Amino acid sequence: MAKKIFVIHGPNLNLLGEREVDVYGKFTLEEINAELEKIAKAHKVELDILQSSSEGEIVEKIGSARGKAGAIVINPAGYTHYSVAIRDAVAAVNIPTVEVHLSNIYAREEFRHKSVIAPVATGQVSGFGVESYKLGLLAAIKLAK
Repeated sequence: MAKKIFVIHGPNLNLLGEREVDVYGKFTLEEINAELEKIAKAHKVELDILQSSSEGEIVEKIGSARGKAGAIVINPAGYTHYSVAIRDAVAAVNIPTVEVHLSNIYAREEFRHKSVIAPVATGQVSGFGVESYKLGLLAAIKLAK
């Protein structure tokens, strides 16, 4: 089995399926994680999944990826637009990182158009709902090998 892929879900993503369904879709976080686990199993990789609304916990999880993770998939959610701490953690670990978003952040409110994470991420997938996560994970698997 290849190294683990860390999957990090940011704030409020535990409310998926209930909040702003018109923006984020009807899938729950548990359903998204189940879809990701199917892909991981098919590609013989292990996932280490975290959902946290705590910026510090997310930063610590990214830091703990050194020597353990072949890649990171992260939806920083609201932290996307201003968390220098998460941005610096991604840059510091030097692990291929795919930023994902369910919605197209560039088609939403102007303050959402800027990601401070994107410049240090390997790539970004946004606007495809659950498919953003699936595509992001497939990219991360390829990057990890």
